[in-house]
Amino acid sequence: MRDPATPGLPSALPELSLLQVHRLVKRFGALTATDEASLAVRAGETHALIGPNGAGKTTLIHQISGALAPDGGGIFFDGEDVTALTMPRRVSEGLVRSFQITSIYKRFTVLDNVVLAVLARRPSAPSWWRAARADEAAYADAEAMLTLVGLAAAADRVAGSLAHGEQRQLELALALAARPRLLLLDEPMAGMGPDESARMVDLLSALKAQHLTLLLVEHDMDAVFRLADRVSVLVNGRVIATGSPEEVRNDPAVRQAYLGDESSGTTGATGEAA
Repeated sequence: MRDPATPGLPSALPELSLLQVHRLVKRFGALTATDEASLAVRAGETHALIGPNGAGKTTLIHQISGALAPDGGGIFFDGEDVTALTMPRRVSEGLVRSFQITSIYKRFTVLDNVVLAVLARRPSAPSWWRAARADEAAYADAEAMLTLVGLAAAADRVAGSLAHGEQRQLELALALAARPRLLLLDEPMAGMGPDESARMVDLLSALKAQHLTLLLVEHDMDAVFRLADRVSVLVNGRVIATGSPEEVRNDPAVRQAYLGDESSGTTGATGEAA
């Protein structure tokens, strides 16, 4: 199950991988946030990234999405080196990060928010709001996105009036409007209550059933083990293990580092990702 960094080129990683993260290094002064971190996400799978507080998960996601430039290593998407590409370029290639694609316009309706996200992916988006209003195809596309995330009934509501969980659903619709081939989900259930979290898990399960490739960072272990096909564990900036949820759950090193050792009376960590 162990998946240590492999010397040489990323061709040593699985050929069916849509995303290959190869020995990424990111330093902040004397702190090494990612220390030759490597992982591979297969096309069509839901892959979870977990680890204790300060493990470097958010820094790794920042590098994959293009928000941070690595100090070493490479990022390969569908076989192409995207390490030097900007975040907008990565989005255009289909590598999309949820909740950071665009901000919610709280004074606009839910539907209009998604329409703007739909138009933003077009090479020649209309410059004037009046032109956008006349774009029936964009509205039809946006309505389909809202149906997909369970917000069709809220289409005409002002976005700022949505509950926290509903705003998360809307942000997911904005990400889906970019037509991702791989969707990075950074703490999609953060701040949610039990009912909202259950709805989000159901929504992500529906996306999983459509074979959308997902890379999920989440501290809710129940959600992780329900959704993930494979799990990678990041500790001190390094991926120490990758495998099925059951393999990871039973790995002694993982249990010691993050999930807890049952012999000591602990069954899991609840710390937030970092």
